[in-house]
Amino acid sequence: MKKPKQQRVGVFIDVQNLYHSARNIYKTRVNFSEVLKEAIANRQLIRAFAYVIRTKTGEEKSFFEALADLGIEPRIKDLKEFAGGAKKGDWDVGLAVDAIRTSPNLDAIIISSGDSDFVPLINYLRDHGKRVEVIAFGKTTAAEVIEAADEFIDLDKNSNRFLFKQKFYKRLQEKSENKKK
Repeated sequence: MKKPKQQRVGVFIDVQNLYHSARNIYKTRVNFSEVLKEAIANRQLIRAFAYVIRTKTGEEKSFFEALADLGIEPRIKDLKEFAGGAKKGDWDVGLAVDAIRTSPNLDAIIISSGDSDFVPLINYLRDHGKRVEVIAFGKTTAAEVIEAADEFIDLDKNSNRFLFKQKFYKRLQEKSENKKK
């Protein structure tokens, strides 16, 4: 579907959702540059956010920098660790607040997540005259998300474009490990 070039878009990326989908289904990582290009679809990008979690080790710092280099603003939250070993690090409320807060300046909101927790947000934005598109891996996207959105872009349909190749991914891991030494 051709999209109007003058349309102002905001992109909201649930990094944990995409990361775990890619790792569990394909055993590799997401190419966020290509996801962003697909989401924008030659329209006017107003803002792009990536919701990420920082661990105590801080090893993800270079990933956060890479996102910023792509023009994606990392929203960073520290991983919470509770007594007994439980860990928590989700951004659902933060993503929803940012989407609602920025929506007056946008024509289309693109949510990159298959999490059904976003259905009320999608419905709210649509009720307020916004076009809402979802871009995620169809195999891990809740059916109610697909139904609620104006458009669903399934990353599984062209996974070679949206994922790093296994060999490339292994080289990235080796480079990272060599830097640590």
